[in-house]
Amino acid sequence: MVNGKVWPRLEVERRVYRFRLLNGSNARFYHLFPSCPVPIYQIGTDGGYLEKPVALKSLLLAPAERADLLVDFSGCAPGTRIFLRNDANAPYPDGDAPDPDTTGQILRFDVQAGPAVRTPLPVWLNTIPRLKADAPARHFTLNEIAAEGGPVAVLLNNQHWSDPVTEFPRVGSTEDWVVANLTMDTHPIHLHLVQFLLESRQPFDAQAYAAACAPPADGQPRPSPEAFATGDPEPPEPNECGWKDTVRMNPGQITRIRVRFAPQNLTCVKAGPGINSYPFDPCAKPGYVWHCHILDHEDNDMMRPFRVIP
Repeated sequence: MVNGKVWPRLEVERRVYRFRLLNGSNARFYHLFPSCPVPIYQIGTDGGYLEKPVALKSLLLAPAERADLLVDFSGCAPGTRIFLRNDANAPYPDGDAPDPDTTGQILRFDVQAGPAVRTPLPVWLNTIPRLKADAPARHFTLNEIAAEGGPVAVLLNNQHWSDPVTEFPRVGSTEDWVVANLTMDTHPIHLHLVQFLLESRQPFDAQAYAAACAPPADGQPRPSPEAFATGDPEPPEPNECGWKDTVRMNPGQITRIRVRFAPQNLTCVKAGPGINSYPFDPCAKPGYVWHCHILDHEDNDMMRPFRVIP
């Protein structure tokens, strides 16, 4: 469905349109692409504008991810019908392929008669700061508890929602959160309160790392997942190089995000550990949460609290 309607049809003029997309599905990922070539540019992410437009042939959106797009129909002939299609497996990435007659089609654009209106693209949209971590990195795992009939729980850091709070970031600080995905699914991980920047994804030996982490030795820290890397860190895609609050964390990969516990519009020189630049007290109880945005996962304990401290 799009805006509550099944397979809607949208009449478009021969000009540029701006579309703000939200994947509001419980669990389904969408890999969206037009049935015939049409210029598409992404100009924004979850947290605002990118630095400059990014040309796309397709767009992958996880639950809760947003995208701000410009689509140029000015070169299309009147009467052209363009279908927006989806070929993302469910569950993503190794589940079943969508039926091209049902979940494989999203909507149809019908290009109307009239003169073509050419609109130049913006050259520059935003300035994204280059953050530097000023606190120790935190390491996490994404875990699945398997049973004979299938998984019975999915967890963050092998902890349940009701376990004591273990993350106490300091207000104003910038931390790297390093997350190793030990499951078979891609999880859209969402942090409350903050926007963050995706730093890298890195392949690693998930099986060897899981064996090294379990059972944990009493009083011994968990080994770093980077020690089990099987390749170099990979930078984010160009359309991910902006402020995010939801990020896809893929199986067999370590995802590193840089999280600043301060407003995203704050200049770097005004941020620092112990400096509260929010117009409220983020240290007040009950605190905040981070979780997987696949709702079945979130509701089965893939959510954890964190508390910001002064």
